[in-house]
Amino acid sequence: MKARLEYRKIHEHAPGIAHALRSLTAAVNESGLEAGLLELVKVRASQINGCAFCLDMHFRDALKLGERPERLLILDAWREAPDFSERERAALAWTEALTKITEGHVPDAVYAEATAAFSEKELANLTAAVIAINAWNRVMIAYRIPPAKPA
Repeated sequence: MKARLEYRKIHEHAPGIAHALRSLTAAVNESGLEAGLLELVKVRASQINGCAFCLDMHFRDALKLGERPERLLILDAWREAPDFSERERAALAWTEALTKITEGHVPDAVYAEATAAFSEKELANLTAAVIAINAWNRVMIAYRIPPAKPA
């Protein structure tokens, strides 16, 4: 599949928007939430959205943080896998509910699970993380930006 637009041109044509997305991402990464948890969220949302660029990047980023490849390989079936903590499960359920917003919005049970695992501040930051990766997914998918070639 051929890219519709070069990645760098997104930043040239819409520098304010690109800056805002990068700033949101930086704020999320500096929010105090665990880096590994954030990468799980980014990979899961990217799986749902089918974003090859973001899947490739965040899979690699998760591995660099020490994530086990086996957990990433079964992330799509996290509900059936015993390897995820209650906090990770709450974050993944929150991610799915926000990413699949047209499937009934965020159910009360998912909200209850999230508020049991995260403080209000943490949940606000987790919500921003899901918003950010969904925005990036949509940009990369719209312009068919391919995954980076391995070095």
